[in-house]
Parts: sequence; C-alpha cells; structure tokens
Amino acid sequence: MIELSTSLLRLLTSSNVYGYGPFFFGSFGLLAILYASFKWQRRTSLNWIKDAARAKKKFWKKLNVPLSHHTWMEDFSNGEQPSTCCVCLTSLVFPQSVGAHFPVHRCAVCGVAAHFFCSEFAAKDCKCVAQACFSHVKHHWSERWVNMDDNAEMSAFCFYCDEPCGVPFINDCPTWHCLWCQRRIHVKCHAIMSKESGDVCDLGPHRRLILSPLCVKENEENIGGRMLSSIKEGIRASSVRGKMKRKRHQGKAGKSHSVNEKLQDTTSTNSALKYMFNGFVGLTKSNNEKNIECSKVDGSVHSNSTHNESIQKTGGTVICGQVKKYSLVDVPQDAKPLLVFINAKSGGQLGHYLRRRLNMLLNPAQVFELSASQGPEVGLELFSNFQYFRVLVCGGDGTVAWVLNAIEKRNFESPPPVAVLPLGTGNDMSRVLQWGRGFSMVDGHGGLSTILNDIEHAAVTMLDRWKVNIREENSEYDQRKEQSKFMLNYLGIGCDAKVAYEFHVTRQENPQKFSSRFVNKLLYAKEGARDIVDRTCAELPWQVWLEVDGKGIEIPKDSEGLIVLNIGSYMGGVDLWQNDSEHDDDFSPQSMHDKVLEVVCVCGAWHLGKLRVGLSQARRLAQGKAIRIHTSSPFPVQIDGEPFIQQAGCLDITHYGQVFTLRRAPEEPRGHATAIMTEVLLDAECKGIINASQRKVLLQQIALQLS
Repeated sequence: MIELSTSLLRLLTSSNVYGYGPFFFGSFGLLAILYASFKWQRRTSLNWIKDAARAKKKFWKKLNVPLSHHTWMEDFSNGEQPSTCCVCLTSLVFPQSVGAHFPVHRCAVCGVAAHFFCSEFAAKDCKCVAQACFSHVKHHWSERWVNMDDNAEMSAFCFYCDEPCGVPFINDCPTWHCLWCQRRIHVKCHAIMSKESGDVCDLGPHRRLILSPLCVKENEENIGGRMLSSIKEGIRASSVRGKMKRKRHQGKAGKSHSVNEKLQDTTSTNSALKYMFNGFVGLTKSNNEKNIECSKVDGSVHSNSTHNESIQKTGGTVICGQVKKYSLVDVPQDAKPLLVFINAKSGGQLGHYLRRRLNMLLNPAQVFELSASQGPEVGLELFSNFQYFRVLVCGGDGTVAWVLNAIEKRNFESPPPVAVLPLGTGNDMSRVLQWGRGFSMVDGHGGLSTILNDIEHAAVTMLDRWKVNIREENSEYDQRKEQSKFMLNYLGIGCDAKVAYEFHVTRQENPQKFSSRFVNKLLYAKEGARDIVDRTCAELPWQVWLEVDGKGIEIPKDSEGLIVLNIGSYMGGVDLWQNDSEHDDDFSPQSMHDKVLEVVCVCGAWHLGKLRVGLSQARRLAQGKAIRIHTSSPFPVQIDGEPFIQQAGCLDITHYGQVFTLRRAPEEPRGHATAIMTEVLLDAECKGIINASQRKVLLQQIALQLS
C-alpha cells in the first residue's frame, strides 16, 4: 500500500502530468466524499432500524399478536437481502470477508436475515399463518428489513397520516410495516391509530387472493412436537441475549469492544473464527436435540416425519424449519384465494427466491413447492373446501401440464382457472396467455405485486386438451406397450424432438450446468448445431406416415420433422402457423380452443434456426380433429417439451376436453370487458342463477368470439 501511494505521488508530481495534478486531487477528493457519505448513510440507516426494533420491543407485549417461529434458510446468494442481522442488529457483512461469501440465514416466511450463529437465538416474532381461534386478523408490525415495494412512490407514505416515511437521514420517526398488508406506519402514528380504530388488518390490496389465516388451523401433531423445543429455545435465547446486552453495555463504558470492532481488528481474527465455529456447533447440537430423521431423495434431503424439524438441501441451500400440516375451517362461501405451485428446478432455478417473495406477500400455507416426492395433489386437497379459487403455476410448460392434469383428475364441479408465472426455458404457454417470456421479464415490469393484481383481474379462457395414445408394433398382444399422455402445447417428431432429447439427456447428467435460461438456450443451440451436421432424421418422409381425419397426407421429401400444434407459440415464441401472414391455401386461422390441431413440417435443425430469427416459414400441411402418425423405426418424439424415443408403432391424437386458464387482460377496452364478463359469470354461478356447466358453455363462446 505504501509503495502504491509513493508511485501515485511520483506520478502526480512529475512534470509530464503536472497540469493534471488538480484534476487527480479533485477526483480523489470527490471519491473520498462519496465514500464518507455512503458510510454515513449506512450507519444512519442502521441506527434507524435499531430505533424501530427498540420501539417494537417496547410495544410488543401490548400488541398481542399471534406469533410463530422463523423458518431459517442458509442463503449463499449475492442477490437482494437485508444488510442487518435481526438478532444482534449489526452488519451481516464481515470486514475481512471482502471477496469471500459467508452464508447467512434467511427466514423463508418473512424474509429477515441473521448471522448463522445468531439465528437460533432469534425471537419468536414471525407472522403466524394459522389463526383459526381468533376473531379477526391483527396487523403484524415489523421493521422494514426487506424492500417489497413495486411502486416506491405510492408505498413511501404512512397509511395513517399520509406523510412521507422511510427518510432516516433527516431524523425522521422510525417506521414499521405490516407483514400481511405491506402497509407502512410511523411508530408515533401507531399509538394514535391503535387507540382510535385498533390494530385490525384487512390484508391489504391482495386480500381477495390471500388465504386468510383465520381459516387455517394447525393440526394437533404439529403443536405437541414443538412445546419442549420452544421452552429450550426460550431459555437459550434469553441467556444469550443477556450476554450480548452486557457486552454492548461494557463496550459503551470502555471496558470491552463490540463484535464489529473485534472483527475490524486484524489481530482478533482467530477469536472471530472461533465464535463462528461455536455457532456451527450450536446449530448442530440444536438439530441433534430434535431427533431429525431424514432420507436422501434425488439429491435432496427430506424429513420422514410430519411434525419434526426438517432440513432440505438443494443447490447449496439448506432449509431448516418445521414440516407442518394444516387444515381449513370456517371457509367463507365467497372466498376466492390463490393456490400457488412452484417448481424450483425449472429454467434458471429461481424457485426458492420466488417462494420466499410469495410467502411474504401471501399466506405461506397457500404456497407449495413441487418436487419428486410432492405433487400438486397436496395443495389441491387442502383447497378442496373452496368452491372457487385460482391457481398460479410458477414453472415451465411441463409444470403447467403437470398441474392441469392433476386438476383434471380431481373432477372439480367448477375447475379452478390457471395462470402462469414463467420460470422455464421456452415458456410457450405463458406467452400465448400473455404472462410474459420469463421471470426476469416479469420482475422488470412491476414485480410480483403487479402480477398478483393482474391475476385478480385476468379473464378466464379455454384451452383444448388432447390425448396421445402411444402404441408400439405388435402391442395388440401386450397391453404394457400401450400408454397415454396428454398434450396442451404441441407434439414434435423428428429433428426438433432429437434436439430436445439430447438437451434433456445432457441436463439429467449435468444439472449444475443449467443455472439460467440464457445458458439453457445456448446449450440448446449447441445441440441444434450438432444435428445440422448429423441430419439423423433425414429419412423421416420414408419412415413416417401422416393421417389427418382418416385421410393420408403426403410429407415433403425434404422434411426432417413434423410438428402438431395446439397453441400459437413454439420453441420460445415462434409462430409456426402465422395467422397474420398471407397464404395460398384454404386453412383456417389457428385457435387454442377450436378443437382443431394444425400440422406443419420443418426441413432440419438449420430450418429451425431460421424460423427462430424470422428468416423462414414452416410449411403448412393440414388441419384436423384427429391425427395419426405411423413410424416404421424408432424416432425421437417430444410432447410439450418432454422428449422420449418412440419405437416403431403409432401415435393417435384425439380431443380430450378443455381446461380453464387465465389470460392476462390487455390494456385495451376489449381486454377489460373480457375480465368483467368473467367476473359477472362467476358471480351469477355463486348466486345460483346459472350452474357450472352453463358457465363453462358461456365462457367457451366468449373465448371463441374474442379470439
């Protein structure tokens, strides 16, 4: 450092740069001022949060709000997270850890963060998702640890006095925010409001989508397993907080140093590391005391118990919390909550981050993470008491098909409509329903609050569902060789399915390489480039026969792939049928709810690449209600992006009903009218004016007229 400073001084005092000396000195001075301003801002913000925490601690017993334990998750990510530990109220970033990444614990429910050696001593102040024994929901006031604002200008005001809040640099009054309604209030205004109107919470702008905690009851087996551990944790927490308070008091008197001062002193690094090691030992001991019984499934560790503590490790993330079971009681007849399914392994694998954000905006009891051991059936069973509800699927096209198939099996009298938050690679279903191209695009246009608002005002539309009977040669004598799958988007056989199959195999062998949608598309393009050279499906016209409505269709000799379409998006947004273009044939425009399929052919992977960038068009072959494809040799096939190798045999595609989906209402008046008509029909069914079947017929006619 001294040598660098000497070199800079020599450079500044040399004759060659003498004229630039004031400029360099001015630049360094400006940087020093900016650095000092940043440090002052951070210190002021930290003191402001401490004031809010002290005020909450002072009034906490008077608030009488139901509380719950935090659900801690080890977070190694560098994304958005609080900068202050909620236990010791010090920085989460160690001065010596510049360039290194130490894990912190995040609460998967309320989003607060703590040092990994502080989290086990955190107060029991997380929001309680099950309040069936209470008469009304109370505001759960907390410090503003995480920014959940999609519109900062609108949410930066106290909802009681309408004055600005959140300005710690002018000694403004500390503020709280409610973990249910997301509103903010000055601490001084809260005392006045609680006397005037009490602390009753209406759940905020998303009240129609939030599962009210008054309807959620925690099962008895969950409660018994927590009583003893809660007493132990309370004793440990009180003793440790007392020690921490005495240390802080001694530091103020000059007898000792604070935790941050010790970390800043390079001579005490060993003490800090020892303290961190003791924290790990404490966590291990705490977990061992709770007799965790775990098993490893598909690279993840799941609890075999239904009420003990569980640890789930996926992609470097460890979730520590209670596996609880809930039941719904006293469900209002007019309630229409949102049921959320998240596939954490879809696309860029952002499911864990998304689940935490949705837990903070909604009731965690209505958010379910899909895995190999838990499908959509658990959430659908919990919501079976609701006559009307909506479903949000956070995942790719395969996840959407998974959930829609589960809904179909439940045989709901009034099936819930499904919206899509795209997490996959192609996200074709999300595109045709106007929910966006990917989660990054959604997050950049208003955030999750905007998406929830759009779901509430979305229009219900219909989507054709098709059954694919797969039969191999000589299967008349062996029923095991016959199977059925369901199609919502498209079916491909030939070169496109070959690329999808190779991509699928590579992802199964090396899942760690598929960490983002951008990387997925690059690897997909790599497989396509390889097929351009290999041309493994060049013999398709001589080994595949196509029948549409019982009539044979000739396949062009240069074709290397057939694609059967149900929606107007393929391979991440490519419109293969192209309704808006001029054609010299007599085919009808494509629609996703006309009970008709479209068939096109492509001339290899190079043709697919040209289609992707808009330099070519697919060749339109046929339209029909029943499609049959014969193969005389094994060929790769993909259904809604799920590839497999089809042996010599036959594929029969027939209509299998329609499912309800939610389409984002566009800004134009026609879109708002569609959403209003959807609400009118639902209200008419609730009042008994029409029944479920009549409502379905009317929705079908509206969808056809507005398509």
